[in-house]
Amino acid sequence: MRILFLGDIVGRSGRDAVEQRLPELRRTLGVDLAVVNAENASHGFGLAPAMADSLFAAGCDVLTLGNHAWDRKELIGHIGTAPRIVRPLNFPPGTPGAGSVLLTLPDGRRALVVNVMGRLFMDALDDPFRLTAELLSRHRLGTTVSAIVVDFHAEATSEKMAFGHHLDGRVSLVVGTHTHTPTADHRILPGGTAYQSDAGMCGDYDSVIGMGKEGATARFVRKMPGDRLAPADGEATLCGVLVDIDDASGLARAVAPLRLGGGLSQEMPAARAEPFRS
Repeated sequence: MRILFLGDIVGRSGRDAVEQRLPELRRTLGVDLAVVNAENASHGFGLAPAMADSLFAAGCDVLTLGNHAWDRKELIGHIGTAPRIVRPLNFPPGTPGAGSVLLTLPDGRRALVVNVMGRLFMDALDDPFRLTAELLSRHRLGTTVSAIVVDFHAEATSEKMAFGHHLDGRVSLVVGTHTHTPTADHRILPGGTAYQSDAGMCGDYDSVIGMGKEGATARFVRKMPGDRLAPADGEATLCGVLVDIDDASGLARAVAPLRLGGGLSQEMPAARAEPFRS
């Protein structure tokens, strides 16, 4: 199985880039499963249901969220009818939606996608390590499911790395989101799990983590609140990670970063006919 994970969509430029480029990426890279974090898709804050529909139509299989999950209030009543929109697993009991989704691909293979949030420098939520372990106790990688993807939405690199090692050998991919900056530590951990501390964002990098740089910078310089931040609207860079999964074990065979368009250095993994290496 070949899995493409794209980091946080930020605003219109990020949405447009994903919707325009994802169909061709699926074809040229032979993507079987496309997972995209969309918690900042709506003007940088939250996800509107209509935007989710457009992203699904463009080829996203699952949309994950994070700490901005409920910034668009209309999603609260919608998420219960949209199982492919996944909010963090460790939100309190009774929160609308679910923290995971089990998908059956057209060829019959099944993939579990999990969204979970860190706690270091983040909201005080339930233990992500314990709750993820409880969820995984109901699924067996390489037997009941062909692949397991975990989006760990967290601030601290230390917590992300600890989480990756904690799940090593039990899931196919652990990838971090939330900081909007792609890290260079993509690798396969000793137990066979693909890992990257942060996938980066799908947004304009001539910005401050996707937001207009003037307003965001002024907050640091003046230490005073200003107008509501708005996403930068220049050309977006698509940032993410592509993983090849062994169908027998569900573990990673190869992992490579993807950066396409915009101002960052470009990285394009090889097509399926030319297997990439980690």
